[in-house]
Amino acid sequence: LSLPLYIYESSSLNAKLIFADNLSFLQFVFHTYTTGFTLLNGNATAKSEEYPLQQKQIFHGLGAISYAACIGALPLVFMNRYTLKSSLMQLVVKKLLPAPLLGLMSAFTVAVVRSPEFENGIEVMDRNGKVVGVSQKAGEKAVKETALSRAVLFGTAFFLPAVLTYFVERAKFAKNPRALASVRMLMITSVLAGMLPVSLSMFPQCGEIKRADLEPEIQSSTEETELFYNRGI
Repeated sequence: LSLPLYIYESSSLNAKLIFADNLSFLQFVFHTYTTGFTLLNGNATAKSEEYPLQQKQIFHGLGAISYAACIGALPLVFMNRYTLKSSLMQLVVKKLLPAPLLGLMSAFTVAVVRSPEFENGIEVMDRNGKVVGVSQKAGEKAVKETALSRAVLFGTAFFLPAVLTYFVERAKFAKNPRALASVRMLMITSVLAGMLPVSLSMFPQCGEIKRADLEPEIQSSTEETELFYNRGI
């Protein structure tokens, strides 16, 4: 589902006429999907005594989605509001800013939705799969790793096609706008498909953490030098 949204959003940034509210809506849909995916594929061992964990994550997720969508569309809103139409501004807003912003906001939504994992901790296990304890430090490590992998996935998948399309335009390989749009779609699909396994393999699904890096109560409960946790996706 993220692929067509990704292609449409990327194509919209290159259109001659684009409205900031349309881009904001696309960002909202995109971050809603990725946030829902994060919610369903996180580590489920964290507990909350204040109110149901799922409810807390949904509230956090809605806030993160709204914020990410607004930040993603902000450069274009700023450009349109102040009629900054110079070639340099067009380059910065349409070519350079979208990739780092999308990567940063993707990492941000992961961190917000999965914040209960580093607030309340996740289970750590020994080599035999026996649960040794619940660690906030392991939860923080798991969330950081997942956020970084998500930022690399979407940031790179947005940046590389833009760079490649620029060279295609300069070399005049695509003779008309329709051909250029087809080339852009092919590049986005190829880069996103290639980056997906790369981002998933950046960190192992079963993460490792040294006992010395965990809380004192966990260190005293086992002799294992390395413990393991479920990182989530």
